[in-house]
This record gives sequence, C-alpha cells and structure tokens, in this order.
Amino acid sequence: MKKLLPTSTAGSLPKPSWLAEPETLWSPWKLQDEALIEGKQDALRVSLQEQQLAGIDIVSDGEQTRQHFVTTFIEHLNGVDFENRKTVRIRNRYDANVPTVTGDVSRQNSVFVEDAKFLRQQTKQPIKWALPGPMTMIDTLYDDHYRSREKLAWEFAKILNQEAKELEAAGVDIIQFDEPAFNVFFDEVNDWGIATLERAIEGLKCETAVHICYGYGIKANTDWKKTLGTEWRQYEEIFPKLQKSNIDIISLECHNSRVPIELLGLLRGKKVMVGAIDVATNTIETPEEVADTLRKALQFVDADKLYPCTNCGMTPLPRAVARAKLHALSAGTDIVRKELSV
Repeated sequence: MKKLLPTSTAGSLPKPSWLAEPETLWSPWKLQDEALIEGKQDALRVSLQEQQLAGIDIVSDGEQTRQHFVTTFIEHLNGVDFENRKTVRIRNRYDANVPTVTGDVSRQNSVFVEDAKFLRQQTKQPIKWALPGPMTMIDTLYDDHYRSREKLAWEFAKILNQEAKELEAAGVDIIQFDEPAFNVFFDEVNDWGIATLERAIEGLKCETAVHICYGYGIKANTDWKKTLGTEWRQYEEIFPKLQKSNIDIISLECHNSRVPIELLGLLRGKKVMVGAIDVATNTIETPEEVADTLRKALQFVDADKLYPCTNCGMTPLPRAVARAKLHALSAGTDIVRKELSV
C-alpha cells in the first residue's frame, strides 16, 4: 500500500564541515582528488541517514556531491568557459560572476549518474534527484554564442533529457527540475519555459517534478520578498499552464510565505509537494505548525496527491537546525495522517 502524504525535501541539505564551509553557498571543497570523492560519498551516506532517522519517505543525496545546484551541472558541459566570467543579474535580484557560453553546448558524459547509482545502492526507499531546469540554467550564465535565451534553453533541455534518462536507468524514482526562475519571468515561462521543461522530460517513465520557490534564505532573496507585497500571487501566472503540462508533481513554497493557499486550486489533479518548512529562518517549526500548513493545502489538493516537503534547499542552515526541521516535517505530517485515517 502506498504511503499517504509521503515526505521529502526540496533538495540540498547542509554539508559536513569536513567537506565544505558550513552555511555557505558555493563553498569550495576542503578535500581533493581521491579524498574528495570518498568525502562526498561519506557525506551522502550521512545525509541519507539523517533523512532516514527523521522519517523522510522520499530520500535524496542532499546535494552533497555538488557545490551549487546549477553551476555544478554546467561545469561538465562543453561550450561554457568558466575562466571567462561576466557579471550578470540573477533572477533580477543580485549580481553574480558567472561563466560564459562561448560555443555550442553539449554533454560528453553523464554528470550525476554515478552519484545516483551510489545513492541507489544505499537504500530501498524511493529516491529523488534534482537537476537545474533550462530557464534557471540560462539565468546563471552569460550567453555570448546563441544570444537568445530561448534557443539556449532548448539546447539545455536536450542535454537535461539525456542526463534524466540515464538517472532513470540508474534507479531514480522522481527527477526534479529546479526552476526558481519560473517565479520571475512569467511571459517567458508561458511562451517557452514550460515547453522546454517538457522537452527535458520527454520519454521518461519515472515521475517528474518541477520545484518553483522563492529561493534560499539568503539576504538577496529575503530582501526581494519584502518587495512582493502582502500577497505573493506569482504562481497564479503560471499554474494554469503547468496544470496542463506533462510534469507530474509541482513543488512549491507555502509555509511562512504570502502565497494565497487557494492558488493551489489552479493545480487540481496534479501532485503537489507542499513546502511546510521555512528555510529562511533558524526557528524550528513545531509539528502543529507543519500540520496546520498541510491542513490548509488539503482544502485544495487531494490527500493522495499531497507530498509534504521543505520550501527550498537547506544548504545555508546549520546542520542541527536542518535536522530538527526534518523531524518537525515528519512529526507534523504524522498528525495529519492520523486525522485523515479516522
């Protein structure tokens, strides 16, 4: 029997301090060569165990083997020059020094498949793997070759599809595409963003998800959120088209956000990963707070389609905080499971 309200995380979990600088995005590795490979695998095992001890149902690698959710994938592609960097505005929010697309982009070898096989060997639970989505990839680069966001997105979609098919073959149950850019470029999302995402999932038999959040709890994101007013209706622009898309699961930010919960009704029929843990604060949610977020979501999402989750990745948080938040997610979900089974 399939578990009701299966819990999962949006993706990243904090890395151990022996592997990388804690609470830091883009933190450089503290190990090298063979020691780094071994260290990443050890961190993956630890991350998996922490999820299991917290009672998380759909587990992940906690993104322990990658420095950053977008650039680590791009580093493995041809046509992108990491030496030749330019400053660009990321998601209209903050400036970053990013690599340049200098030629046709292509993928010679798989990027995460060996890591996914390693995770698969460690557990019999369902596993989820995150990849950057095409639109978020183009927003994290300077394009000096295609000079067209749409053209480059289609090229990335093809490459992501190759990777996704190999991840599926390695035993991944859910492949998630991270698209925080979907909360910013609404016209592009509707014009070609969702279409490129569907190209990335073409031919997959495993479940697919798109994670659309308001970002990590870093200052640039929290400052931006303050400009969004009392109601965050960004999702309203793109939900109708996502509801009609071939993506199986939509992953969203709900707890402590100003997203009107009734917007979930626009996704009726889709599975929804409901973010019930705020990643922008070190305050640990109580199980009752988690349960309350889930109860609100259940007014608009059928119980068999609701997946309790975190709002976003937890890389910038202290490990003890992330761990406690995972336990709260499970405990809060248990409260609602019991209510549903009465």
